[in-house]
Amino acid sequence: MHQNFKLKDKAVNANIFSPIEIAGLTVRHRIAMAPLTRSRAGQPGNVPTTMNVEYYRQRAGAGLIITEATQISQQAQGYAWTPGIYTPEQIAGWLEVSKAVHEEGGVIFQQLWHVGRVSHPSFQPNGGLPVAPTTMPVPGKTFIVDETGKGVWGEIPEPQELTTSGIKTIIADYVTASRNAIAAGMDGVEIHAGNGYLLDQFINSNSNHRMDEYGGSTENRARLLLEVTDAISKEIGASRVGVRLTPMGRFMGMGDDTPEETFGYIAEELSKRSLAYLHLVEPEIVGTVLDENYDPRWDSIMKLLRERFKGPLILAGGFTYEKAQAAIAEGRGDVIAFGRLFIANPDLPDRLRTRAPLNEPDSSTFFGGDSRGYVDYPALIHAAAETGAGNG
Repeated sequence: MHQNFKLKDKAVNANIFSPIEIAGLTVRHRIAMAPLTRSRAGQPGNVPTTMNVEYYRQRAGAGLIITEATQISQQAQGYAWTPGIYTPEQIAGWLEVSKAVHEEGGVIFQQLWHVGRVSHPSFQPNGGLPVAPTTMPVPGKTFIVDETGKGVWGEIPEPQELTTSGIKTIIADYVTASRNAIAAGMDGVEIHAGNGYLLDQFINSNSNHRMDEYGGSTENRARLLLEVTDAISKEIGASRVGVRLTPMGRFMGMGDDTPEETFGYIAEELSKRSLAYLHLVEPEIVGTVLDENYDPRWDSIMKLLRERFKGPLILAGGFTYEKAQAAIAEGRGDVIAFGRLFIANPDLPDRLRTRAPLNEPDSSTFFGGDSRGYVDYPALIHAAAETGAGNG
């Protein structure tokens, strides 16, 4: 994969420890913390807690933190115990997070999320059906709370098709959420338009069979993403807005008949808007696991998107230190986002810089639970103290 990809002119002799400017801010290096759903928001109300504050503070050594996906409304929620950014309590909770990150010299963007059809009536207003571009079965499960209060994987019902007025309401919810994120001290927002969630459902032909202005042609299927991007940019400024895409992703039934045309068009349109960055997830990752059955067209699509989008490009998807350095050196991307490695290594940039051993993540604690597997992974200084390393 990527064997023949060379864009040296984009790299400017950079490596992952070189600074870069994003959203008018100097980001101290190119190691970003990817958005990571952990299902540990405080209840009731899906509000960030002091434990969440500590989690982000520990990882503020990232060049850029992109928060876990944060629902823009009650309708937007699809998983148990995920945080929102639509109530005063949630805004206040996130403000404590941003303060902690900024006190450590970090930069933090809020990822804005509407899951669309990947939801359950238990999360929806008045117990209604989840919403989608098209009414059709959803191949997947979501994380719900059972009658005993335990988190379990539950079946997703067939969703209801969004009306045009419903779409306009969702755009307004995105705008409000972006305004709330800035009020919560965030440096910017990332629009989550990938991983099989609402905006991705509109983009991909597999999940969008509409016959109105939001379906059919490439331009129509991209319309909602671009309208959301423009509305948020008008509210908080385009330079504070990033977008995340998963071209050729297959999670939750995604797929597109003409991915080169679809995502090439989107990248070109986003480039016109002078955004903070474009964030692409490489298709080696499906959901949370590695997938070796990726489509071989990915390399050519990656090159196309790199050429079409002129701003900073963030890449994510199972990167190691070596792969990250190569991606920067070859010019495939400008910043590399790490996910699972940041879960287990709160001081990941220091470990990569010194080539120190890495903690292994415990996947059984990824979703839900308490401090275990969340804020108790040791940093280098603590690990050295516990083992007596560096003494005498």
